[in-house]
Amino acid sequence: MTKIFLDTAKLDEIREVAEWGVLDGVTTNPTLMMRAGTADLKANTMKIVDMVPGPVSAEVVSTDTAGMITEARDILSWADNVYVKIPTTVDGIKAMQEISSWPNGRINATLIFSPTQAYLVARAGASFASIFVGRIDDAGLDGMEVVRQTRAIFDNYGFDCAVLAASIRHTLHVTDSLLAGVDIITMPYPVLQKIARSPFTDAGLERFLADWAEVAGK
Repeated sequence: MTKIFLDTAKLDEIREVAEWGVLDGVTTNPTLMMRAGTADLKANTMKIVDMVPGPVSAEVVSTDTAGMITEARDILSWADNVYVKIPTTVDGIKAMQEISSWPNGRINATLIFSPTQAYLVARAGASFASIFVGRIDDAGLDGMEVVRQTRAIFDNYGFDCAVLAASIRHTLHVTDSLLAGVDIITMPYPVLQKIARSPFTDAGLERFLADWAEVAGK
């Protein structure tokens, strides 16, 4: 079953969706932390951990291998369900090789834009391979095709690395991700709201209630 993650650092959004009973995890990054109005990565992440029993991803800000490893050691010590987000660069891949050898080496490899990058992070021991569908589309390419190719590659080689569809912009991205058989979809709050609702459902409910009121009134 495909897991649903919320891509946000806003506590009110996470709290609301957690109450639905379908939230499996949360992904954050420095930009999302900024939008949530906080620079305290650990404090905000731990507040999220209190609401979400599943994976919660927090991203490093270092760009060199040594810096990423140092930050990862700290981030992974915060809680057993915290994953460290490492960018898919050469330095990032080297850091992943080291971090994945740790007993708590939970890695969300982020900023993936090609199936070959996904292949390398899986080889490096990443737990999740986050493919940025929307940003690939922005470049005039087909983000979902990268997802489908990655799914096929991971299945071919039996990688124990989850295909994660990220940078989700609209409901069609969600549907296509489900059809592609991804392991995880992380989406912003507005998209998750949209997939839960339909104007036809609202209209049908209104009609049912109007008919019932008419019958009850008699």
